[in-house]
Amino acid sequence: MFEVFKKELKELLRDKKTLLFVVALPVVIFPLLFAVMAFISSQAALDADQKVNTYVIINGEYAQEFTDKVFYHKSFELYKGSKTFNTIEELKAGVTAGDIDMGIYLPSDAKQTLNDEKQSKWQVVFNDSKSINFLFERVKELAKEYSDNLQKEQLISFGIDMSAHAALLNPVDVIKVDTADKRENLGEKMGGFLPYLLIPLVLMGATYPAIDLGAGEKERGTLETLLLTPITRTELVLGKFLTLLTTSIASTTITVLSMGCWVALALAFADLDVIKTAFSSLAVTDLLMIFVLLLPLAAIFSSLALAISIYARTFKEAQNYMAPLSMGVFFPIIISILPNMELTAKTAFIPVTNVALAIKDIIKGTVDYTFVGLIFLATALIAGALLAFCVKWFNREDVLFR
Repeated sequence: MFEVFKKELKELLRDKKTLLFVVALPVVIFPLLFAVMAFISSQAALDADQKVNTYVIINGEYAQEFTDKVFYHKSFELYKGSKTFNTIEELKAGVTAGDIDMGIYLPSDAKQTLNDEKQSKWQVVFNDSKSINFLFERVKELAKEYSDNLQKEQLISFGIDMSAHAALLNPVDVIKVDTADKRENLGEKMGGFLPYLLIPLVLMGATYPAIDLGAGEKERGTLETLLLTPITRTELVLGKFLTLLTTSIASTTITVLSMGCWVALALAFADLDVIKTAFSSLAVTDLLMIFVLLLPLAAIFSSLALAISIYARTFKEAQNYMAPLSMGVFFPIIISILPNMELTAKTAFIPVTNVALAIKDIIKGTVDYTFVGLIFLATALIAGALLAFCVKWFNREDVLFR
């Protein structure tokens, strides 16, 4: 078995494709992709924040103070074209045609409607389909300032002292007292996304080498030679399985170490308090626990990938079979980030989802070690069953020589 393991490992290390997926991608390409994505996102947000938007206000004289604030705001520029806008429909048509970025319709005098004990309803017309859009929030902020001033003036006219305004407008102030510490809060937000990185990498570290160890052997005609050696088929499968398990764990380990180095490098050149708070509280035991949880999961993926590769007749056919496997792994991860999904005695037995939930709780610092034991036991049992199936699969002539 170990002779097969050493032979397969040597062949994989000589294969440039394997080195690319197991080493190069985790060390360089993935961190580079995340950096590019972060840069593009921040640049898009910065551009949206600095963009000057063309606007039109209908009946601006009803709230002159508000109209002046919009006029002098750095993000807005008054429309100077030849078209006229008098109704909501004309504002919609102007935004759709791209003549203006935003239209504001003031239907009535806010001061007069307040005196009449009514509410003036303003309408803001803009295209909200863009992913980053600050228009509405900025208009709301300016409108709130104007509305607060109207409230203050009205209360003063009633003879109410300014010191009583806050209590009168907001008699009950609900204060949040959070029992969760910073680590738990950040872990809830960030811990759910860490499995999106780690678990697919565990799968990827097994699938690409598996294609070569099964279907690749068939195409090269070396599978028959292996079967003629004085080694049992069970030992052959176990040797190939150990090879996939090694590459799977190696890919994940290299990725985690690489990300740690990149995060440390980023912290050395930038003051990122959120990242510092999230990762500084993680102990070595937490990282080891995550690693231990990923071991049986890597065994499950290695067994599945090897069984698929053994069944496939060609390299290309094996690649086609691996795509649904990859998609099937993402669904349990998605389940783990659904609202109110927590690690319980029931969810501890859901494959992949249980590991994703456990990783999130480890990052939060609220993990229950009993559930960790249940998860390890459940995934180990599934891995053992799949490995037994893989051995049985390999012993079938109709599978090996399709």
